[in-house]
Amino acid sequence: MNDVQLTGQLICATTEQAELVANLLPQHIALTRAEPGCLSFEVAPTENPLVWSVNERFENELAFQLHQERVTASRWGRETSGIAREYTIEGLSGQ
Repeated sequence: MNDVQLTGQLICATTEQAELVANLLPQHIALTRAEPGCLSFEVAPTENPLVWSVNERFENELAFQLHQERVTASRWGRETSGIAREYTIEGLSGQ
């Protein structure tokens, strides 16, 4: 089974969204890194204060899917759902 990698950007439309990301991100990172199957998880600000670079790697598709389910139900998922995301995902079946 192949690992799954997500790369891309989280793109805030306002400074308020960027502040929300900055406030919620430490807990989101800690929870994600503690998930079974998480090989790496990095979300970092870029030179643009409204854009964050995202790099995730999970050991397999199941671990990635379970992560997505947890995130959707989390405070991070609820409060940042309106923020634009531009991601590429590699390693999913059917690709």
